[in-house]
Amino acid sequence: MLIRTWIRWLLLHGLSRFYLRWAASRGDPLAQIVFGEDRLLGASPFIEEIRRRGRLPKLSGAYVTADYELCRLILRDKRFGVLTPDHPVIPKPVRWILAETDQGLPDLTEPPSMLATDPPEHTRYRRLVGHAFSPEAIRRLEQRAVEVTDELLERLESKPRPDLIDDFAAQVPVAIIAEILGFPADMQPTMLKWGFNSAPLVDRALPWATYRHAVDELAEVKQYFDRRIDELTAEPADDLLTVLVTSGELDRREQMANAALLLDAGFLTTVNMLGNGIALLTSHPDQLSLLTAEPELWPGAIEEILRYDCPVRMTGRIANRDVDVLDQHIERNSLVLLSLAGANYDPGVFPDPEQFDVTRTNAADHLAFSAGIHGCLGFRLARMEGVIALRTLFERYPHLRLAGPPIPRHLVNLHAYRSMPAELDAG
Repeated sequence: MLIRTWIRWLLLHGLSRFYLRWAASRGDPLAQIVFGEDRLLGASPFIEEIRRRGRLPKLSGAYVTADYELCRLILRDKRFGVLTPDHPVIPKPVRWILAETDQGLPDLTEPPSMLATDPPEHTRYRRLVGHAFSPEAIRRLEQRAVEVTDELLERLESKPRPDLIDDFAAQVPVAIIAEILGFPADMQPTMLKWGFNSAPLVDRALPWATYRHAVDELAEVKQYFDRRIDELTAEPADDLLTVLVTSGELDRREQMANAALLLDAGFLTTVNMLGNGIALLTSHPDQLSLLTAEPELWPGAIEEILRYDCPVRMTGRIANRDVDVLDQHIERNSLVLLSLAGANYDPGVFPDPEQFDVTRTNAADHLAFSAGIHGCLGFRLARMEGVIALRTLFERYPHLRLAGPPIPRHLVNLHAYRSMPAELDAG
């Protein structure tokens, strides 16, 4: 089993890691993003170097763009698809080895996860679960989000120096997605462990130890879902997981992969959004003062947080045919890497992009939720949780300040904080 895992790591991450390290040493800005220390990719000098080289330069064997309009159009263009381990562009011997080493784990970055499939499979999966994230469904969850936030803030009062990630930002979204999926409250710490430990898989060129740890976590997730799917098959409940299990449209692996995707995606990016928002607002007291004086600005502030420091930094697409987008020609089977963070700093769309401004009129045009058929299914839920959680936090504790620099998770594609100690009444 360990040998199969190592072979899979070598093909999916190891070889590209060796190549990108070499490319970084030669000044390739894309490779330097992977191995550099600058994690604010929107304003990164590496992104600015990519932008300087043109709208769609070719780097490390892939087209790369930080151009807002190109990113938006490619994300919405049905001539592009997602790159998966079984895609024909991958050499046949490599595809065969990956198939032989596949352990059937619920990895959100591989099929049959909704995130890693194209129509018609993607359409079928999304149709089954879309109702749970409709405007009506999100309105029904608002009061519960208010209750969860109030309960958490009450608990913070007994902690002289709480960690605003562990004690707050992580707890709000995990409580809500647990209710949607039908997880009991005592499972929430385990859900957080699964999500945080498997999150590195959204990166590429992972070191072996990181990959192995994440895969071990997925094996535990698989064991749980195997048992839970059997239970729901015998005795259905009133939750979204039951919809996946009893629809009659999905096999066991499809049920498991998309349940795991909903679990992780249902809270991970929102945790990061909340943590990034707390860091931004405590470091920009003038913007926080505006929100205090004009609470109606909070929805726009959430959009600006997502634009300025979006939780997911980059995504990729494969051209399934020769494509012309704007004035750019992209050959069939070419990989295109889209810097969402860079697009959100495109000065042609967002004037003075490095200025954090909660009154920015077009902040909601950001690409933090991606776009097109793979746009974030839970964007309404994330926005609702962001407004309620951050507004209530700063209303309850107006003198809150961080007790030192927050500690980052040191992931490339997910900008997140591991820890954020704070002093609540630091007035």
